[in-house]
Amino acid sequence: MPGQGKKYYRIGEVSELIGVEPHVLRYWEGEFRQIRTHRVAKQRLYRIEDIDFIRRIKTLLYDEGFTIAGARRRIAEEQKMKDAGDRTNKLLKEIRHELIAIREMIGPCK
Repeated sequence: MPGQGKKYYRIGEVSELIGVEPHVLRYWEGEFRQIRTHRVAKQRLYRIEDIDFIRRIKTLLYDEGFTIAGARRRIAEEQKMKDAGDRTNKLLKEIRHELIAIREMIGPCK
């Protein structure tokens, strides 16, 4: 991605990076609450996270043939799966720490 050190990108830059017109980005902003642009002097500014999310939207709509509603559902499903995976990883780490503590209490095996 050009401008690696940049924190924010203007709508024209994002439009070029993603390959869609600015009006499409503005429309998607209204359809997907996850896109959180920042506004400075009436200028829309997008973060890297927003750009990555917009790329996902474009893939779902243009490449995979989803409707807006279908893309919303798929994104919600993906988020639920990610959240479940995060909870599982957290639980596994807790179990690991407990097992290590138990092993230390028992002492070395002979």
